[in-house]
Amino acid sequence: MAIISPADSPALALRRIIAVAVRHAHVIRRSPHRIFDIAVWPVVDSILYGSIAMYMRETTGSVRSARIALLIVSGIIMWHVVYQAQIAVSTSFFEESYSRQLPSLFATPLRPIEWVLGAALQGMFKVVTGVTAVAVAVALLYRFDIVNAGPGIVPVMALLLLTGWALAVLVVGLVLFLGSGSEALTWGLLFVILPLSGALYPVSALPAAVRPLSAVLPTTHTFNAARTVAMGAATPWGQIGIAAMGTAALMAAALAFAATALRAFRRRGFVSRYL
Repeated sequence: MAIISPADSPALALRRIIAVAVRHAHVIRRSPHRIFDIAVWPVVDSILYGSIAMYMRETTGSVRSARIALLIVSGIIMWHVVYQAQIAVSTSFFEESYSRQLPSLFATPLRPIEWVLGAALQGMFKVVTGVTAVAVAVALLYRFDIVNAGPGIVPVMALLLLTGWALAVLVVGLVLFLGSGSEALTWGLLFVILPLSGALYPVSALPAAVRPLSAVLPTTHTFNAARTVAMGAATPWGQIGIAAMGTAALMAAALAFAATALRAFRRRGFVSRYL
């Protein structure tokens, strides 16, 4: 009969997840300047893209331009769900690295997936804060209320949240595999996906040469659904279903790659870099 270690109990696993979340919550509490990336930067993005959208509407004055302005403003709100979710988990890993905590973590019963869940749990604060800041900014400055999009916006935002976490796991795997110099991918990967996904415009506006690459990204289908919902149309469940399958595949691939990178990290003895 198999013997179950006390460390394997669900209650202790939950405590470890919460401990990781609390540890990184204290980092934010003791470093108030981090609020810039959580709340101030999203508002700056809102003003930048919102002003571009309003300029387009006022210059032409057409109904089509007003529609495009609406899509840009709603797109920047949706994009910050992905951005904040990815940055929250990625920077939590970098915090462990900078503070030389990785060797200590490896010496504990904490499983890698528990650390990811804890970082994601703590990251929900950043996601909610950042997206709320954007939503409030566009509501006050441009009179756009995301709530008017209806309940169809909920599955869209959930998929974007999962996409952000999947990208964060992928970045962590790349850093483990390639070294700390690849940390630039945290932001670089996001800003490659932003234009290819058509977050602020339909992918038909992209050059023909890159449209096939755009088509395989789950975020493309999610943002297509987001645009439909933002325009007040019926929830496109078919599009959301395609996006959900793509997001699940991306998450599975990211977790598999990160697990492989972690095994290579340990086998090569790279943990000595963080002592």
